[in-house]
Amino acid sequence: MNKQNVTLSLPKSLLKKAKMFASSREKSLSELIRESIEEKIREATGYDKAKRSQLKLLKEGIDLGTKGCIKTTREEIHAR
Repeated sequence: MNKQNVTLSLPKSLLKKAKMFASSREKSLSELIRESIEEKIREATGYDKAKRSQLKLLKEGIDLGTKGCIKTTREEIHAR
């Protein structure tokens, strides 16, 4: 895996908390940041995939076993 260094600008208080958090999990700050970015990307990718899938279902519709032929009329269903 090729790696590249980046420069990050964070508030000192956040950096201190992040270092303590990473240390408490026996990880480096780089590892913690990498995992966090990967998780965000995984969430976004999964959401987009699920959204596309659901929009496709809405557009195509779902087979309810009627084969496109509904034998009951609306009036029959709503008759009181």
